[in-house]
Amino acid sequence: MKRMIEVEDTGLVFPCETDVDRLASLGREWLEIIGENPEREGLRKTPERMAKAWAFLTRGYCQNLEEIINGAIFQGEGSEMVVVKGIEFYSMCEHHLLPFFGKVHIGYIPNGKILGLSKFGRITDMFARRLQVQERLAAQIADAIVEVLEPQGVGVVIEGVHLCMMMRGVEKQHSSTTTSAVRGVFRDDPRTREEFMSLIH
Repeated sequence: MKRMIEVEDTGLVFPCETDVDRLASLGREWLEIIGENPEREGLRKTPERMAKAWAFLTRGYCQNLEEIINGAIFQGEGSEMVVVKGIEFYSMCEHHLLPFFGKVHIGYIPNGKILGLSKFGRITDMFARRLQVQERLAAQIADAIVEVLEPQGVGVVIEGVHLCMMMRGVEKQHSSTTTSAVRGVFRDDPRTREEFMSLIH
């Protein structure tokens, strides 16, 4: 049965078409496969908790750009660079289904339109709350801002740490990954790009 997802201890409800009952059933099977007993006290409610958690972690599939922006586009006369930095994000690596997280820095030069500042965080979350790779996440954020604002240019830099590198495989605890996506004058004008990079660091 598909239903609304209520996230424990937050009061948040998401109208997502996630089949949490099937997810819970798969979670129970997964516990059995790895050698656990889903009937023991500590695990009896784990499959349902897991299903609700995954519905929350992948809620970006239930969102779209129009709903996220919700009319928060305003006329702006300035043409100076706007930078929003240090936006926290949490996502799930599509290769191992392990978390990666960090900070997103966004800059753009308006072309007659500006966006409410909180929307940059919401755009980031919409794409981060899906199975992702960091390179694609940067490009999706940049392209969404281009679509919404048609600015002179956009720059997005993401700094992330990946548990698939820390908990397994090479097990490198202090590595981080930086990716970027640039559009318009941020791509074509080195001085604009340098100004952006200096502002975020």
